[in-house]
Amino acid sequence: MDKPQTKTHWKRLVNPDYIGAYALNPDEDLTVTIDYVRREEVVGAGGKKEECTVAHLVGHKPLILNATNSKSIHKLYGPYIEEWAGKQITLFASTAKLAGDVVECLRIRPNVARQTKPKIMPDRLKKAIASIVAGQYTTEKLRAQFDLTDAQEKEVEEAVKKAVEGSNV
Repeated sequence: MDKPQTKTHWKRLVNPDYIGAYALNPDEDLTVTIDYVRREEVVGAGGKKEECTVAHLVGHKPLILNATNSKSIHKLYGPYIEEWAGKQITLFASTAKLAGDVVECLRIRPNVARQTKPKIMPDRLKKAIASIVAGQYTTEKLRAQFDLTDAQEKEVEEAVKKAVEGSNV
């Protein structure tokens, strides 16, 4: 059986300063975190300079935000660009009509990508429980950071209950 072949979009070889639809393989999504958003001068094709809204992304090239993508982020996180910092968006390649031509573009999914939390290893869980009992950590932080199994949830609850009962003696 042949393995799928990875193809390279010709625009990847040009290495532009901004992320575009060419950065994604067909039917691929890319979830990114916004570092900050600001207005800045962008040099386009032929050296044309234009003032644009640009989302700087953590670990990726910046994304020029057109009105459609700005509205998509607004629907997810509100209208204030300062509040978009640290938020995740999911990009996908699409097409749009521009000056009579169909062109490739990046769009933003209308829903926030579900973040998967890592599992916690037994030894780390024991350390976390000890920190909770000592008052240095909370069960809320533990649940926010890790995907606990039912058995681990029970272990945490029992340890906390035992510690509370022990302190009431």
